[in-house]
Amino acid sequence: MPADETLGVLRERIFHFAASRLSREAAEDVTQETLLVLHEKYPQVAEPAELLPLAFQIVRFKMSSAVRKAVRRGEHTAVPVDELPLPSQGDDPEQAASRAELRRQLLEAIRGLGDRCRDIFRLKLMGRNFEEIRVHFEVDSINTIYTWDSRCRKSLLERLGGRWERSR
Repeated sequence: MPADETLGVLRERIFHFAASRLSREAAEDVTQETLLVLHEKYPQVAEPAELLPLAFQIVRFKMSSAVRKAVRRGEHTAVPVDELPLPSQGDDPEQAASRAELRRQLLEAIRGLGDRCRDIFRLKLMGRNFEEIRVHFEVDSINTIYTWDSRCRKSLLERLGGRWERSR
């Protein structure tokens, strides 16, 4: 039997053996890796009687390596992306109501603060840093802005009931 024909039959047998224990894609990979090892490491082995047991020994090693690799990567428990449910883009009604209530409470608490605190919060929400806020208020020391900000946040926290998180 010519070498090409022998390798073709050997490839089929290796693939069917690997496919009986692995997925089709993994079996293809293992088959190719096995034939590559046979070609590179064992070019002197040409007899089918010697080639077949050697090939199956290599394929068993390659299969166990593929399984270890899949377990290490978590591929054996992976869920295909096509089967995952799509998340809803909007909030559910409970979250929307909760967010609206928190927004209402926050705006009410901010309205009760002094003009300077409201200005500081407005500037911070506009993305201004403390140096830009210092220039806006025309004060000499940035530490003054830090102190004002700290007092404003403390005052807002007290108006919100003493904690940032919502009570459940």
